[in-house]
Amino acid sequence: MTTPEQQAGDVIRPYTVQIPKDAIDDLQRRLAATRWPTREIVGDRTQGVQLATMRALHQFWATQYDGRRVAARLNALLQFTTRIDGVGIHFVHVRSAHPDALPLIMTHGWPGSVIEMLDAVGPLTDPTAHGGTPADAFHLVLPSLPGYGFSGEPAETGWDLARTARAWSELMRRLGYHRYVAQGGDVGAGVTDAMGRIGPDGLAGIHTNLLVPALNDPASLPHETDAERAALAAITTFQTSGNGYFVEMATRPQTIGYALLDSPAALAAWMIDHDTDAYYKITRAFVDDQPSGNLTREHILDNITTYWLTGTGASAARSYWEAYGPDAPAAGSRPLPPPRIPVGFSTFPGEIWRTPRSWAEKSYPTLNYFGEAERGGHFAAWEEPELFAAQLRAAFRPLR
Repeated sequence: MTTPEQQAGDVIRPYTVQIPKDAIDDLQRRLAATRWPTREIVGDRTQGVQLATMRALHQFWATQYDGRRVAARLNALLQFTTRIDGVGIHFVHVRSAHPDALPLIMTHGWPGSVIEMLDAVGPLTDPTAHGGTPADAFHLVLPSLPGYGFSGEPAETGWDLARTARAWSELMRRLGYHRYVAQGGDVGAGVTDAMGRIGPDGLAGIHTNLLVPALNDPASLPHETDAERAALAAITTFQTSGNGYFVEMATRPQTIGYALLDSPAALAAWMIDHDTDAYYKITRAFVDDQPSGNLTREHILDNITTYWLTGTGASAARSYWEAYGPDAPAAGSRPLPPPRIPVGFSTFPGEIWRTPRSWAEKSYPTLNYFGEAERGGHFAAWEEPELFAAQLRAAFRPLR
């Protein structure tokens, strides 16, 4: 198996995930050796991940989950690696059978990976099998962020959102895509937003499902209507009582990294303690075996197991220090200008805050699509891949 770090130049090499049996055995040993805290003394998640949720997740992981699923799911698709700006980048590349398909680079976030996007591959590349038409087809590029999954980890500082955005434009150039669009959520929304602001040659439009400018400066957005005030209140709640993971990774990623690399239970708890909507959906999946859409026990553990087997808990955490921390290389630099290309945005009801159309219009003067999905939350592509794909088809249809 060729690792990303072994490559040089513009070479793009096929990649196959291979997980040694020893790695699966070690995971099982560590799960068996888990030390548990006492039960929380409140009746909800206000003290963190609840013991009953973790016990149920742990039991399924240790006794019913097949650790070989990660390799099987990824190896069912074409994967490649290439070295860009000193870092080996892993990506899934699925070309549609429809020759006029629109190239789309789609970026995951944290605590996600390319795993969360796999069930959207079919609806996006083969729309005729999923209620669409040949004119809705995309050629799909799914890169793993630097330091995440099967991509290499940066050995130097400076990999902020803009640097990743420039790396993605170089990746699309190497693939021969001279006109393409980009999409992202969570950290991926930050990368996609930066791509739109940088405006590399060939980028025809962007779409996100997290309003990055609102997270950066919510007070600058309108707050006159009930919807606007509700959104502002939700962001305020998140920033004061729900973003402990964000603060820790943006300021002390190495510290939490020791736990994330040493204990699979700690890694799982850290990853599922993201936002209230997703947390309770994950809890229902494991405790009650009631998945929300595509957010099944197996799919949740596919993502967590990817982080464990690749040992990327610490390096993924460092990406928050790079992008959002007080010592980030980009801190204090002149902000990028607003995008001059078309911008699409979709809001999902379970998101950390429900973005009003007025906020999207204020943030992006070139907004040309605003969609409101019926279901789904922060991990929209993962939870509701069909609805997510429908939003992207509608957003990018005018750009074809």
